[in-house]
Amino acid sequence: MDRDEYFQTSPSKVSGKRQKAIAFATAEALKCFCDQEPEFEQAIEQSGKTFQDCLNAVADGVGSSISDIEAYRRAVKFYFSTATVSFIMQIELSGDIRAAKPPITMTENSKDTLSISLDDLLDF
Repeated sequence: MDRDEYFQTSPSKVSGKRQKAIAFATAEALKCFCDQEPEFEQAIEQSGKTFQDCLNAVADGVGSSISDIEAYRRAVKFYFSTATVSFIMQIELSGDIRAAKPPITMTENSKDTLSISLDDLLDF
């Protein structure tokens, strides 16, 4: 699959105000997921669905905004209904990634709640 051709994000290739707003970041995330999971890339190739179809599904029912992670989740589900998306946010207080203390890590699970390790929280 020629990813750049499939995930066209130029204004002339994407229709819809919301779709245009999310196209580039969603395409980049999906390309990254394809790099992580060849089976996911295969699902996209075999789906017969266009990227515009994906953007339409992601934007469906969205009011004035949608979070990046929710857009990525909807896009992934569009192509692979049993897949899930998770993410990790990290902050390096020292600005040095080689710092002795581990970074504070916050993760989001599939139930849209945030959790943080007590070890990280209480490590002063």
